[in-house]
Amino acid sequence: MDLQNLFYLQSELDVHISSEHNLENEDLFDKKVLALLVELGEFANETRCFKFWSKKGPSEKAVMLEEYVDGLHFILSLGLIKEYTYINLVLNRNIITDGTDGFLNLYNTALSFKLHPTERNYENMFQCFLDLGSFFGFTGEDIENAYLEKNKVNHKRQEQGY
Repeated sequence: MDLQNLFYLQSELDVHISSEHNLENEDLFDKKVLALLVELGEFANETRCFKFWSKKGPSEKAVMLEEYVDGLHFILSLGLIKEYTYINLVLNRNIITDGTDGFLNLYNTALSFKLHPTERNYENMFQCFLDLGSFFGFTGEDIENAYLEKNKVNHKRQEQGY
């Protein structure tokens, strides 16, 4: 996964959105953290990993992946805000054994980053995000390709007055 390219593409989208909505001088950090948490909830809903009361299985992988990369947009954007774009991450660590625990850990790391926006906390949050993706079977190639497709959709939405 070409992380530097993803940061670059996210930067272009963020500039486009800021310009389109006159947000150049706005502090969007808290809103982007909340947006990330919402997107993570939408992803969790598609995995259904916490729905002990239901016999229905998870959504198709493509649906889950689309929700996952919605979260990636906000993680990248938060890194851009804090200028944490040169970080060390590991794909496919396969350390998560339970989806619910993975989501709760990611929520905790996201809130830790919100409260203490250090580079270490950002890297920890991003790593937890990648670990969760790995748990659900997403490869670096899957993530990058889905991000590229969704980024195009997001640009188009902005051009159409979304």
